[in-house]
Amino acid sequence: MKRDIHPEYREVVFQDISSEFSFLTRSAVKTDETITWEDGQEYPLVKIEVSSRSHPFFTGKQRVVQSGGQVDRFRKRFGISRGSSAS
Repeated sequence: MKRDIHPEYREVVFQDISSEFSFLTRSAVKTDETITWEDGQEYPLVKIEVSSRSHPFFTGKQRVVQSGGQVDRFRKRFGISRGSSAS
């Protein structure tokens, strides 16, 4: 392996700004902000918009996308009737 080409990993706090959820993990991301963690030590801080605490897939609060209108527009655009098959 080549020397000095890999980034240096360090402990970093990621903070979800939409849910005030934070977690400490290792990362090579660069940041100028810091935060005092639960253990009293200061760590680099990275603010993120979405995490497992706020993403609809993990929270179960997914919004239902109504695709019926999209399907009808597609069929109308390409002249496909409901009874025909694309074989």
